[in-house]
Amino acid sequence: MSRPILYAFHVSSCSWRVRIALAHKKIEHDIRVVNIVNRESRSPEYMSKVNPAGQIPALEVNGNVIAESLAILEYLEEVYPQKPLLPKEAIERAKVREICELIATGIQPLQNPKVAARHSTETEKRLEWTEYYINRGFIALEKILNTTSANGKYCYGDSLTTADCVLVPQVFNAIARFKLDMTPYPKIMSIYNSLMKLEEVKLGHPDNKLS
Repeated sequence: MSRPILYAFHVSSCSWRVRIALAHKKIEHDIRVVNIVNRESRSPEYMSKVNPAGQIPALEVNGNVIAESLAILEYLEEVYPQKPLLPKEAIERAKVREICELIATGIQPLQNPKVAARHSTETEKRLEWTEYYINRGFIALEKILNTTSANGKYCYGDSLTTADCVLVPQVFNAIARFKLDMTPYPKIMSIYNSLMKLEEVKLGHPDNKLS
């Protein structure tokens, strides 16, 4: 098997998810920088050869391309089972996936600037839209995490899972980009602070530009 190629950009939260998993599993890979600020992901070449949806991340393995971060995380778990990111029991794996889906489909897309811009051209109204959907998602997430990890460090007890890979960038964006008041979410913040100490999480931080 050839080295996987990750198409990513340092400010992409979805890329950060995958980079955490790759680092945790110690998977050697190459990086292809796709500058989403310059709309490189929307170029005809990228969309024809890599991802027709014009999005990142994408993972190329032996000529096959996998798009969408959750699909990539599932693939990595199946092909690289060492240092797992999913629990052993089926119900536990389902709960981890539930957390991933809540964030990846119920929060992150709705806070995307392109989505908010379709809602309104006014900055204040776009921010209201964004804060509403992040808060709505975090209210549910806080309750779930108090069940799945009442006394744990991470989203599901004390073992790193794909849920943690997905949670980190979302909370980071809520704090750094949108200045959201995180006071109502002590469990989320406790987990986030624990995760931010991990080397695999630090590696994917937006401050660490790709090359």
